Amino acid sequence: MADQYARSREHSEPTEISAIRWDEPPEGPVLVVLDQTRLPAEEVELVCTDAPALVEAIRSLAVRGAPLLGIAGAYGVALAAARGFDVEEAAAALAAARPTAVNLAVGVHRARTAYHAALAETGDHDKAAEAALAAARTLHRQDAEASRRMAGHGLALLEELLPGGGHRILTHCNTGALISGGQGTAFGVVLAAHRAGRLRRLWVDETRPMLQGARLTAYEAARHGMAYTLLTDDAAGSLFAAGEVDAVLVGADRIAADGSVANKVGTYPLAVLARYHHVPFVVVAPLTTVDLGTPDGASIEIEQRPGHEVTEITVPQVPVAGLGGGTPVAPLGTQAYNPAFDVTPPELVTAIVTEEGVVSPVTGEALDELCARSRRVTMG
Repeated sequence: MADQYARSREHSEPTEISAIRWDEPPEGPVLVVLDQTRLPAEEVELVCTDAPALVEAIRSLAVRGAPLLGIAGAYGVALAAARGFDVEEAAAALAAARPTAVNLAVGVHRARTAYHAALAETGDHDKAAEAALAAARTLHRQDAEASRRMAGHGLALLEELLPGGGHRILTHCNTGALISGGQGTAFGVVLAAHRAGRLRRLWVDETRPMLQGARLTAYEAARHGMAYTLLTDDAAGSLFAAGEVDAVLVGADRIAADGSVANKVGTYPLAVLARYHHVPFVVVAPLTTVDLGTPDGASIEIEQRPGHEVTEITVPQVPVAGLGGGTPVAPLGTQAYNPAFDVTPPELVTAIVTEEGVVSPVTGEALDELCARSRRVTMG
């Protein structure tokens, strides 16, 4: 049975966000995650004591964002091992919690592989659990470092594409510290531009249906003192038409071998708008998001979310009335189309920024070479 409980956060620094951490209280190891469904109204932590609790946190979007899902998946395997639960069962449940973000399966695989390798070598379950935890912590550190390097590469690309600074950047969904071991992916680049005095305005899509731009990206932008403006998703076109957008920066949940990008639904229309208005459209993602085993965009499994996320609005601390726990905004029985992601073809992507460098133009050959170069560096 899933075992998790909530507690309010205390003594949070105003510009630091810790979305996930491993803790070892006297009663046993736990995984502590920031409940992102409660933001920005309140900062509440969920304390997960087993893998089913973490699976529920992932499915409910309390834990979300491709890089963070990978970190969470690895820690989830370590948690199962440390508490003596079935590691294979935990790994299978975690990997299947959300199908589109490849990072989740990558994180689960790393910790599971470390666990079995140590178990085969020592025959000691405790040492195997320690190996799984070490793998999770390594992935966590690597993601923080990848975030830092992506920010550097992304800022350099912006300076190349848009010399002179004063960038007006449009972003979609949430790609900051809430989804990362560091400062994030696309938002990490925006933050680097802000700190360098190069950011004039961040345009924040509210990002329907879960409002992760309004609730989370605006929350992070405000904490960093950025100049930002929130807009409805369908207002983006008027911004482009008025010449108010210099670049679009987004994250990714899976990048196929041909360069097709799966990201939060609403990304593809932005890419079309950017192409029409001759505005750079840049994807920022770590190499763990590149899935060379998925040949193209049509092969990416797109998660379908519950319809009540469209037919109801859920606001923290507000009384609920709908079947899904929210305030109804559509007639009872209304059917809703609610894919979590859409796919942007590579020809609409100006560049993909990773921790190992920038791919532009975006082609399968260029992505494959970047991944191969990264493997050679790692092995060397």
